[in-house]
Amino acid sequence: MTELASTEAPAASVVAETDDSTARLHRTLFIAIAALLVVAPFVAYPVFVMKVLCFALFALAFNLLLGYGGLLSFGHAAYFGMASYVSAYTAKHWGLTPELAILAGTAIAGLLGALFGSLAIRRQGIYFAMITLALAQMVFFFSLQTPRFTGGEDGIQAVPRGKLFGLVSLADDRALYWLVAAIFMGGLLLIYRIIHSPFGEVCKAIRDNEPRAISLGYRANQYKLAVFVLSATLAGLAGATKAIVFQLASLTDVHWSMSGEVVLMTLVGGLGTVFGPIAGALVIVAMQNYLATLGAWVTVVQGVIFVLCVLLFREGIVGVIAKAIKKPL
Repeated sequence: MTELASTEAPAASVVAETDDSTARLHRTLFIAIAALLVVAPFVAYPVFVMKVLCFALFALAFNLLLGYGGLLSFGHAAYFGMASYVSAYTAKHWGLTPELAILAGTAIAGLLGALFGSLAIRRQGIYFAMITLALAQMVFFFSLQTPRFTGGEDGIQAVPRGKLFGLVSLADDRALYWLVAAIFMGGLLLIYRIIHSPFGEVCKAIRDNEPRAISLGYRANQYKLAVFVLSATLAGLAGATKAIVFQLASLTDVHWSMSGEVVLMTLVGGLGTVFGPIAGALVIVAMQNYLATLGAWVTVVQGVIFVLCVLLFREGIVGVIAKAIKKPL
């Protein structure tokens, strides 16, 4: 017994030291991201950076569902796009201030996630994915057939940015940038906390072995629904913010290709990593902007990069780095 205790003590200390070093690394990365956010609008076009941040938050939300919940959704554009429409509509037609318009869009995305999630989690695997795709297509056709609300094929244009809390004008790109940066950082910290909470640990256990988690007394469907709603809500936060940034909500936001893009961002950056979706969003958005002169060939280039990542870097950009340094990122 004495030998066993002496063997377990060093092992426990090694684990504790590893956890501490990982926590220090993550804190350093958060500080580095915050520093980059402060510098970014002065060295890059603010609207481009805001677009990256909106889609990075969208990818982080999707990664929460797939990477840590084990649920593949092909319909996340429904929450992103519907929140975009609600945010744009309430800001333009109801005259809501930007923070209230964003909150309204986020709330609608959360409600839609609760409704769709309660239906989708009754099935698993490819059947779950197909149900989410079908429900998202319903949202797309609803958006197409209700021009009084969505503007139809024209979308909702000239959305006013308004004044934050009725005081600070967001007409200037840099003024709006600080709001978007704060929303992104808040979303990132929230997702990090969810992942490393007891709730997140149970979600990962269900992802890895659902029957075993159920045998331990966990109600798997309740956890899956909760992570689904959280993911949909955060995706809605990204979509609502994007509508204010670009002063536009369109059918592109609810199209199935938007769901495909967020999958691509997550896989390129690193599925199941905290910081991977940020890198993936940066790569994809940068390609769309700087390769725009290629026209339709941008999609082909994206496809080639996706194939190369799957074949050569299956863990994604950040996943490969995490494997090299032997620490979770």
